[in-house]
Amino acid sequence: MKFGTFVPQGWRLDLVQIQGAHEKYQTMKECAMRAERAGYDSIWLYDHFHTVPDAELEACFEVWTATAALAEATSRVRLGQMCGCNIYRPPTMLAKITANLDAISNGRLEVGLGAGWYQHECVAYGYPFEKPAVRIGQLDEAVQILKGMWTQDHFQFDGKYYQVGRGEVRNYRGQSVQLQGAINYPQPVQRPHPPLWIAGGGEQLTLRTVARYADYSNFMGSLSDIQHKNRVLDEHCEREGRDPAAIKRSININVFLGSDADYERLLLDCGRKPADVAGLKSMLYPSEVPALIDRLAGLREHGRADTVICYFPDAAKGDSMERFAQEVMPALRA
Repeated sequence: MKFGTFVPQGWRLDLVQIQGAHEKYQTMKECAMRAERAGYDSIWLYDHFHTVPDAELEACFEVWTATAALAEATSRVRLGQMCGCNIYRPPTMLAKITANLDAISNGRLEVGLGAGWYQHECVAYGYPFEKPAVRIGQLDEAVQILKGMWTQDHFQFDGKYYQVGRGEVRNYRGQSVQLQGAINYPQPVQRPHPPLWIAGGGEQLTLRTVARYADYSNFMGSLSDIQHKNRVLDEHCEREGRDPAAIKRSININVFLGSDADYERLLLDCGRKPADVAGLKSMLYPSEVPALIDRLAGLREHGRADTVICYFPDAAKGDSMERFAQEVMPALRA
């Protein structure tokens, strides 16, 4: 089993107690470096612009600029997004960003992508928020574009939602020429390309895209929920002619290794409303180490979980991240 951890970036109000924009970033960087020293395999960021559950006048660092900075601050740990929102960047631009980042990090990038779900910030930032079938159709084409631009010298694509590298244009000299495709150099260091994580559990459309293209799936929920999603994904793989074992399975969990009172105090200090506390507590995995190990072992054995990505609400100022690395990870590494 492999382990990743989210780095606090503000989306979940986890930098509220830090004063100053630069100081908030320094806290992010220090958490990333602590995770690397603690032995985590990967660090992760969300792709959001507004805080949740309410849009507050608080920092929420953009995923790709932050990833580039953390690539320079670390040397071993892998760098992922859970998950990038396809709505926010044209897939050609994302191909360029990710190829550059894989080069900057010397092949440490994990690329997470999803169809997008948060209408609030999407519309606020001026992006059209289409119906689910359209967004998932766009995701399906975007993944094809990413893979093509990561691996081909001159890439062309003519889809329902995106057209790439085709058409008659004027070149730098003002001459009329036919495009021979989009060029994306430097290409990624990793071959054939960085691992592709497609997040989401929509059973009719999203998991079909996962079955076609993903190296990793990502689910949340109970063991029975994850087992069900795995079965649906396997069925899609069979229809697509792909071995289900080719797709590794990952899960996201929330962990706080402390008392209920300490957790409630942390949430309130971070600006959470009292009405939100009970719901956030219900999302936590066990805080007792033996029970937490048993729960994760069950997900490994019966939910086929290959990678666990942990969100520690006290990462900025507490010790759950280090304690998890010392007390939980060794029991599940085998």
